[in-house]
Amino acid sequence: MKVLFEWLLSILAAFLLLQTLFYKFSGSDESVYIFTQVGMEPWGRYASGVVELLAGVLLLSQKYRAYGAVLGLGVISGALFFHLTSLGIEVLGDDGRLFYYALTVFISCILLLIMRKKDIPLIGQRF
Repeated sequence: MKVLFEWLLSILAAFLLLQTLFYKFSGSDESVYIFTQVGMEPWGRYASGVVELLAGVLLLSQKYRAYGAVLGLGVISGALFFHLTSLGIEVLGDDGRLFYYALTVFISCILLLIMRKKDIPLIGQRF
């Protein structure tokens, strides 16, 4: 059951991270607006997209899942920070959809890190 739950969390987080890449890399109006608001357009949009791509791929690998969770947690923490400060929970009338997706990825990555803590150098041996 633990293995199934871990896979479900991994697939959920990876799906949410990877499904936004088209919008980031194609320069959709919503993505450009978001990164312009936080003063990181276009470099922040591309950089976060690359990190999200790497995190999503690593989350789907059983061997490197913990590293994917660390990367996913890092990049999504930035997204949550900006939603809670300069962007707001609702962006361009999305009813908070992007915020709740980010929150779902954040919680999934936290749970995966708890489940995979032994796979993380330095941390896993201490806790």
